[in-house]
Amino acid sequence: MNPSSTQRVIVITGAAGALGAAVCEALAAPGVALVRIDRTVPVGRDEDVCLAADVTDAAAMAEAAAAVARRFACVNALVHVAGGFEMGEPVHGLSRDMWDRLMDLNAWSFVNVATHFAPLLRAAGGGRVVAVSAAAAARGDALKGAYSASKAALQRLVESLDAELADEGIAVNSLAPSVLDTPANRAAMPGADTRAWTPLAEAAEAVRFLLGDGGTALHGRHLVLGR
Repeated sequence: MNPSSTQRVIVITGAAGALGAAVCEALAAPGVALVRIDRTVPVGRDEDVCLAADVTDAAAMAEAAAAVARRFACVNALVHVAGGFEMGEPVHGLSRDMWDRLMDLNAWSFVNVATHFAPLLRAAGGGRVVAVSAAAAARGDALKGAYSASKAALQRLVESLDAELADEGIAVNSLAPSVLDTPANRAAMPGADTRAWTPLAEAAEAVRFLLGDGGTALHGRHLVLGR
């Protein structure tokens, strides 16, 4: 089934996570079909497509993109929320396993997802891509070397992809939130000052902004959220 001329198809990775679910809630609207992708099949509306796929696995993303192409023929926007956070190893004691794991989750996953969904954005005649980076990408911090490096790599990939696709009417940007205000983060950091954290609803609204008319002129930018 091809989308109608008024239907907008938006792909969201990491759709079952706290931020992914908030993004889906913010974007759900009449005339919008959401493609929700996560490691396990996410819950969605009747009109949504819910797929289980690993964003770091090329075969899984190829299969997911093929399923979307069969259903809709093209997509109008891609929101790459999927990623991961770990800390605890200093640079002078950083294991190759942690380095590879975070670079895979936060940098390679974006390459893998873009590889398989860029053709569907082109088929729509243009569109938007939003990746979720982190404020930590701007500078290194103790015990966050691998994480900061992986998010910084993601930002450079966002800039490069935008430069490659801008002439085709595709804008690529990212969000760089501070610590997200989620139940899991509050449980992990019970004594933290949460005033500088980014509420999920505000992060989701920022995604909606970048996908809307307000984000038309933004290319290869990183919208920093939080204090």
